[in-house]
Amino acid sequence: MQFDEFAAFEKDGWEHVARPYEDYFGRLTVQSHPALLDALGIGPGTRMLDVAAGPGNLAEAAIERGATATAVDFSASMIAHARQLHPEIEFQIASADHLPFDAESFDAVGISFGMLHFPDPERALAEAARVLRQGGRVAFTSWAAPERAVGFGMVLDAIQLHGKLDVGLPPAPPFFRFSDPDECVRVLTEAGFAAARADEVEQIWHLVLPETPLDGLMHGGVRMAALLRAQSRSALALIEQEVKTRVKAYSQHGELLVPMPCVLACAVKP
Repeated sequence: MQFDEFAAFEKDGWEHVARPYEDYFGRLTVQSHPALLDALGIGPGTRMLDVAAGPGNLAEAAIERGATATAVDFSASMIAHARQLHPEIEFQIASADHLPFDAESFDAVGISFGMLHFPDPERALAEAARVLRQGGRVAFTSWAAPERAVGFGMVLDAIQLHGKLDVGLPPAPPFFRFSDPDECVRVLTEAGFAAARADEVEQIWHLVLPETPLDGLMHGGVRMAALLRAQSRSALALIEQEVKTRVKAYSQHGELLVPMPCVLACAVKP
C-alpha cells in the first residue's frame, strides 16, 4: 500500500488520544450527526454501521432514532473507551478497508470524520458498498477547507508564519482532500454509488479560554499534533502567541466560538 508508514503512524497515534479526542472534539463533531443521520435515512429498524466510530457517538445517535447500530474502529483503546461510554452498542476492532461483515449486512454506513485518516479511502468506500444492501446509503463528513474551518486555518497560518510544515512526517493522503465537495462526489461516483452529493454543514467549536484551537489540535489528534510537536521550542511559542492573538476575534464572555464547518457527502448503492 502506498501509505503503509502513514497507516502505522495513525494507528499508533490513535491508541493514545481516545479520551483527549472526546474532550476536545466530541461536542464539536456531534453537531453534524443529525444531518449525517438524515442523509443516511436513519429511523426505526434501520441497520447502521458506524465506521471509524471513535467514541461511538454517531452509533448512539442512530440508536436514539430507533435504529440498530454496530460500530468499528481500528484503535483498541478507542474501542475500550467507547464501550465504557455506550455499553449497549456492539463494538468491534476493525479497519475501514477490511470490514468483518457479510455482504449486504447493513442499510446504512456512516463515517464521521474518518475519511481523512484512511490510507486508502477508495478501498474503504468499496468495503462500504460491499456490506450495504441494494438501495442502502453511505455518508461521510470531513472538515471544510481551512479558510472555512477557522480553527485549522489559524493554526496552519501560524505554523507557516513562524515554523515549518515539512517536518518529516510519513507521506500521507491530503488532509483536506474531502473538503472539496466535487472531489467527494467524484470518489463516491467512481466507487459505484449513485446520486452522490456533498454540502457544507455548520459547526461551532466551543472552547473556554485560555484554551485555543492549538490546544485541541495538539492534544486531541494525531497528524496535526505531530506537526506541532515537531516545531522548535521558540517557533512553537510564536505559533501559540499568534493563535492567541487571532482567537480574540471569536471570544465572547471568556468562551471561544470558532467556526468549524464540515462537508457532508452521501450517496446510494444502486
